[in-house]
Amino acid sequence: MEEENKEMKSFKDLGLPESLVEACEKVGWKTPLEIQIEAIPPALEGKDLIGLAKTGSGKTGAFALPILHALLEAPRPNHFFACVMSPTRELAIQISEQFEALGSEIGVKCAVLVGGIDMVQQSVKIAKLPHIIVGTPGRVLDHLKNTKGFSLARLKYLVLDEADRLLNEDFEESLNEILGMIPRERRTFLFSATMTNKVEKLQRVCLRNPVKIETSSKYSTVDTLKQQYRFLPAKHKDCYLVYILSEMAGSTSMVFTRTCDSTRLLALILRNLGLKAIPINGHMSQPKRLGALNKFKSGDCNILLCTDVASRGLDIPAVDMVINYDIPTNSKDYIHRVGRTARAGRSGVAISLVNQYELEWYVQIEKLIGKKLPEYPANEEEVLLLEERVGEAKRLAATKMKESGGKKRRGEGDIGEEDDVDKYFGLKDRKSSKKFRR
Repeated sequence: MEEENKEMKSFKDLGLPESLVEACEKVGWKTPLEIQIEAIPPALEGKDLIGLAKTGSGKTGAFALPILHALLEAPRPNHFFACVMSPTRELAIQISEQFEALGSEIGVKCAVLVGGIDMVQQSVKIAKLPHIIVGTPGRVLDHLKNTKGFSLARLKYLVLDEADRLLNEDFEESLNEILGMIPRERRTFLFSATMTNKVEKLQRVCLRNPVKIETSSKYSTVDTLKQQYRFLPAKHKDCYLVYILSEMAGSTSMVFTRTCDSTRLLALILRNLGLKAIPINGHMSQPKRLGALNKFKSGDCNILLCTDVASRGLDIPAVDMVINYDIPTNSKDYIHRVGRTARAGRSGVAISLVNQYELEWYVQIEKLIGKKLPEYPANEEEVLLLEERVGEAKRLAATKMKESGGKKRRGEGDIGEEDDVDKYFGLKDRKSSKKFRR
């Protein structure tokens, strides 16, 4: 099988028609990636798929191209032909953009159904009878229950992307309801970065004699990634963060925190110190999240403060450094976070700041990746010279957040404290990027 794959140099070799081969060329895809070489031929033969592959490996192209091929082959291509489920809004939007780019010459229509956007506006898109539905489970279920004329009773393809995250407690109930409302006679593609017990159970329930594709070991990080940690007292964590970002001035960095409030507070602290930082988290409205993402991708801000909403799937090229400001409680999330750098053969840096309360979680990460990481070298006395400046920046940031509503939780889509952050940064919403991820 390996020898056969090596001979396949183009998308045409995989069995795709000329129109889709040309579409691949137009979006800049010259040769298929490993997951696409393995997945597309069996998918074109009508097989169910379960694919295990890292973020950024080309999964979207692996399922989008076979679906578009089936749409081309259908005698009367019906609306609601395929439904793709995604755990995050941004990933759903990117998947839709990719379908539309690849299917632009054949008139493919998509609708994105995600939270944070008015349901009536989405109902108008549904009324136009799109071929492809891409969405998050909760919002897709809302429309299935409440939007007149919307049904997936004639669905031909179901895709579960990032299935391990779709099966967490936030989505599992909605997903189970949707599975009860779609035809059993369909093709199902399940893609996941990890094979959890829940994914395995879903595979048994949903897929029929699937072809299993695994393009990499389950829990590995790429060889070009330089990984380090720094053990430090919790009270000095902000100083170390500022020190590292200052040392890497000019680099693009993603800083992962555990809570939405932390992203806002840290972004304000860093901005007070003259660093170009911007937050993105699940409490921000959808236009604000896309605006922040585009500001980072365009280079206007080179530091993105984020929760795990940004650890998977997002099309963020050329990130130089990932900092784990908070150690993830689930060690598998570490793999997804650091996977944002050292992509496509580039080198990258990942630094984890570990305080006395997080040591147990960090030990689990080292067990998972099977290696002991070296310590980040820094002279503590030199780092603590920043203490006074960082303390003042933190006091100003806390005051600003308190003035804008403190830490109260807001309903989705409400106007609240992220607006204050936007004013502070001069953030303007932009149209989402037209770069496509395979």
